[in-house]
This record gives sequence, C-alpha cells and structure tokens, in this order.
Amino acid sequence: MAPNFGSENMSKSLFKSTSVVVSMTMISRIFGFVRDMVTAYLFGAGAAFDAFSVAFKIPNFMRRLFAEGSFSQAFVPVLAEYQKRKSSDEVTRFINAMSGTLGVTLIIVTVLGMVGAPWIVRIFAPGFAVSGDRFDLAVTMLRITFPYLMLISLTAFSGAILNTYSRFWVAAFTPVFLNICMIAAALWLSPQFKTPIIALAWGVFIAGVIQLLFQWPFLRRLKLMPRPRVSFRDEGVTRVLKLMVPALFGVSVGQINLLVDTIFVSLLVVGSPSWLYYSDRLMEFPLGVFGVAISTVILPHLSRHHATESTESFSLTLDWALRSVLLIGLPAAVVMLVLAGPMLSTLFQHGEFNGHAVIMAQRSLMAFSLGITPFMLVKILAAGFYAKQDLRTPVRIGVIAMVTNTILNASLIWSLAHAGIALSTSLAALVNSGFLFYYLRKRNLYSARDGWKLFATRLFIANVVLGLWLWFSAGDLNTWIMQKVMWRYTHLAFLLISAMVIYFSALWLTGIRPRHLLMPQRQVSIV
Repeated sequence: MAPNFGSENMSKSLFKSTSVVVSMTMISRIFGFVRDMVTAYLFGAGAAFDAFSVAFKIPNFMRRLFAEGSFSQAFVPVLAEYQKRKSSDEVTRFINAMSGTLGVTLIIVTVLGMVGAPWIVRIFAPGFAVSGDRFDLAVTMLRITFPYLMLISLTAFSGAILNTYSRFWVAAFTPVFLNICMIAAALWLSPQFKTPIIALAWGVFIAGVIQLLFQWPFLRRLKLMPRPRVSFRDEGVTRVLKLMVPALFGVSVGQINLLVDTIFVSLLVVGSPSWLYYSDRLMEFPLGVFGVAISTVILPHLSRHHATESTESFSLTLDWALRSVLLIGLPAAVVMLVLAGPMLSTLFQHGEFNGHAVIMAQRSLMAFSLGITPFMLVKILAAGFYAKQDLRTPVRIGVIAMVTNTILNASLIWSLAHAGIALSTSLAALVNSGFLFYYLRKRNLYSARDGWKLFATRLFIANVVLGLWLWFSAGDLNTWIMQKVMWRYTHLAFLLISAMVIYFSALWLTGIRPRHLLMPQRQVSIV
C-alpha cells in the first residue's frame, strides 16, 4: 500500500499540536501538584479545607460546564466554519458579538451567584448546614471565588479563538497562573487573615484576572481582539446559543457527576470532601494532560473536516485520537490503581495531612483510577458529535450517565462511603463512553482502521506486565507512611521511571512502533 502523504502530514500535525498542549499542560499540572502539596501541608484535610473545596469546586464546576464544556463545544465548530467559509470581516463581527453577549450574561450570573451564595451552598453541600462553621466559611469563600467564573469564562472564550487558529500553547499554559497565585496566597497571604484558608479564595480571584490579561496580547497579534457588542440576534451568536443548551449534558456530564458527588460527600464525616478532593486531583493529572489535550486539538480539525465534507479524514482523526488515548490512558489507570497509596503519601503526607488521610484518600483514588480511560474516551468521542453539530445524541447519553451515577451513589455510599462516590463516577463514565462509541459506529461517523485487534492485544500484554511489576515492587502502604520524606520521593521516582521503561519496552517487544499511529492511505474496518 503506497503511503498517503496528506494523511501522514495530518497525523504529524495532530501529534505536534498535541505534544505542544501536553507540554504546556504538564507544566501547569506540576505547579498544581506543588499547590496541592502546600495546601495539604498548611491546611490538611479538616473542616476548613472541606469548606474551601466546595467554594472552589462550584465556580470551577460551572467553568468546566459552561466555559470549557458547552460553550467551547458550541463555539469552536461555528468559529471554525466561519474561518473556513466567511470573510475576515464576518469573523471579526461574529467574535465581537459573541464577546459582548457572553460578557453581559456572565456579569448577570456572577451577581446572582454572589447574592445567592447561601442557597447555592445549601443545594450543593446540604451536609454543611448541619455544621455551622463549615457552612458559613463556605458561603464567605464562595462570594470571593464566584467572580472567577466570569473571568475564567472570558479566558476560555479567548482560548477557544486561539485554539481555532492553532495557537494551542497559550490556552494550555494559562492555568499555570492559577496554581502560582494559589501557592503565593497560601504561603504569604494566609498569615494576614484571621481565618487563613480565606487567602486561598482570594488567590483564585486574583488568578482569574491574571489569566484573562495574559491571553489578550496574543489575540491582538492575530487582530482578533474583541470589541464587545451585545447582539443576541447575530446569526453566529444564535447558532452558538442553540448549540449550547443541549451541549450542557454532553462532554460536561462528567462535571455534573462530580457535583452530584459533592452533594453526597457533604453528608459524610468531616474530612470526606478533602479526601475526595486530593484523590480527584491526582486522577485529573493524566486526564488533564492527555485527554483534554487530545480533545482540544482534534475538535478544530474535526470541525474543519465536517465543514469541507471530508468524511474519511473525519474518521481517521477520531481513530488516531482513540489509539492515542488508549496508549496513554490504560497505563495511567494501572499506575493510579497500584500506586494510589504511595503517590498520596509522597505528595501530600506533610504537616496537617497525616497517614490516616493518606489511607482514606487511597480508597477513592483507586476507585477513580477505573474511570481514567473512560473519562478520556468521553472527551474524544463527544468531540465527534460536537464537530458534526449533533448535540441531541450526547444529551440523551449524558442523561443516562448522570442518572446512573446518582443511583450508584445512593447505593454505594452506605457501604463504601467516599470511595463509593468515586466508584460511581467511574462507572458512569464507562456507561457514557460506551454509548457514545456505539452511536458513532451505528451512524457511520467513525469506521475503525485495520489492525485494532492486534493493537488491543499488544496493549493488554504491555499493561499486564506493567501492573505485575508495580504490584511486586511497590510494597506495603504502611511502610510508605512510616518512612521519611526523602525515602518516599526517591522510591516513587524509581517506580515511575521504571514503569515508563517497562511499559514502552513491552510495547516495543510486542511490535508497536511509532508509525502505527500514523494515518494510512485509506481506512479499513476491522474484520
């Protein structure tokens, strides 16, 4: 079969763009780990951090649900179509109208959120009402962090424009400022407050301002700096708004499930929200670095393929993304499952975060690890529907997944406590990704390339080898808890480095080569 240089160039372009996003996101996640280590050391896993985790999670949830969820999934395809089919003046008018309309909406939502903070906390953390201190503190910090929703939503709007014009690194690097601001607030601002944890809320607010300002110069270079004008009747704005409503239940269903988790975990013992928070932070590392990076890169590509009616390129792009996700997601899940305790002990067992907190957070991280690959797949598979501007299918599937998560939460929380909540979220993600894949195949939006059976077999062998090595090498968790900090760091570094060497060596020995991730001349369905 003769090579198709167009397909090969496309896959190389995807790989290059993804590598850029992964690199920038990796920097952000490293700073994120430093942030979590600092907050764990200073604040531990008690009532005060429980309150902050809720006050931060609510605007952060809305940011992922609206700004990076439904809005981005609706806005990017429309903007990509404008870029491909319209004049530069029409693109500019659309961006101006969208920025003004979005800005006014966000101001109204922010004011309502700050005024209604007590009711929002009662809805999303009903268990806090029983404990007055946690409730009052959560309300106070929510009023400080809620404007972050407006600031980071405008940042996501700017980032979506930059991504559409292939300036991926800017939006991927932007979250670094959130982590830096929170670290600075914890170390230097918190001693100035009577209640030190409130400094973290102010760190979040300051970060929102800095993140937005950081992206403006890059928009100016593209001559796409918005000049806001409110126009709900603009053709492009109308299309985005119509697409946004059903998109709320698509890729963002995972965020809805996490918020449902917050409601249930608030009913458990003090410390439960913190244990879930820290385990979720570790689970978010592979998801944020690789899953989000790949979905961010492929959405503009898929949207352009749809606009040019290139069905084969559309399918090949999805296939490339699925193989890439499985290549990274499966070993990430194995590592998280086997090394949950050692990683939590190494990163967070300092100061106020003790051995008991490590053991409790380990339980939820092990449960979360089962959902790492399904969460990644949801982001990839949903992008296929959004690029086609088919939002009804992800809506129906999202509702099924959300109901599944709620039922499982109510069932498992009694026997597994906070770990049952994490397990419910993982199982709901599995249901979500399964249905999305089924309907992509059923509607001929995706046709698998030849070689999937052999590829899957090789992946299975490599991950079994990886899991066995880690299982016998990690040792007992109590040993990690009792050892000194430097011992934990050196041993974890050895395990992670050896894990990468063994996994990629196993892939090589089973026959997987980099060229297998390149797109062939034509796609062939698996026999």
